[in-house]
Amino acid sequence: MNLMNIIRVIDRRIEEFLLVVLSTVMVSVIFLQVVMRVSGNSLSWSEELGRYCFIWLVYVGISYGVKKQRHIKVDVMLLLLKGKGKLLLAIVANIIFLAFSIFVVFYGYTISSQLFGFGQASPALHIPMGAVYLATPLGFALTSIRLIQNLVAQFKMLIGKKELDVADERDRMLNQEGEDDQ
Repeated sequence: MNLMNIIRVIDRRIEEFLLVVLSTVMVSVIFLQVVMRVSGNSLSWSEELGRYCFIWLVYVGISYGVKKQRHIKVDVMLLLLKGKGKLLLAIVANIIFLAFSIFVVFYGYTISSQLFGFGQASPALHIPMGAVYLATPLGFALTSIRLIQNLVAQFKMLIGKKELDVADERDRMLNQEGEDDQ
């Protein structure tokens, strides 16, 4: 397997891998805590680890939503537009989202760096709090990469180098229902 194939696999699967690992750890640790409480013992670190996994899960999940183009948005304007008008609105929305993501990466990294500098650690696990706060800039950095990938594809559609695909959530649901009926 050459380097380009490795990069391609990482590009296709990084969010899925991280989401599965974080979810598995979170659910397992919380389940273990429930079992331990029932047996009369309690783990001092399990809730903290579950919480931190959930925080990372949320920020990686934002990137995954952008990758799959399923992030939260108001579709009212998209329902009124067709074809290239819908595409232009999606491009503008992604550019605004990208600007916000870059802003969050910059300021999130600043806050995380300060926490690493302070040496603050979590109470039970003694994890540097900077590592917990690093979820925000890293999650939004992944989101920025996915937004740039989406924008490149959208610009290719706009200039005709790629087939126009501007389906909104309603269109996807209708297509899915049509496939299910067959």
